[in-house]
Amino acid sequence: MSKKVSITLDDEVLDFVDRLASNRSRFINDFLLREKEKAFMKELEAAYTDQENDPEFQEEVSIWDVTVGDGLNA
Repeated sequence: MSKKVSITLDDEVLDFVDRLASNRSRFINDFLLREKEKAFMKELEAAYTDQENDPEFQEEVSIWDVTVGDGLNA
């Protein structure tokens, strides 16, 4: 789904967009989607770092690692 919005761009920015793209909306939308993904990846990286530095979480993972392989043939 998409919504039509009105935004104001500096003349210099609009000239830049027009030089790079024939469809302003698509260009701006694609750019913002990439920025959204970058922000998500930073948040995900921080969450993994928090997990890695959480001794309680690491203990729980090590218990499950042992349990998962318990009794299975190699």
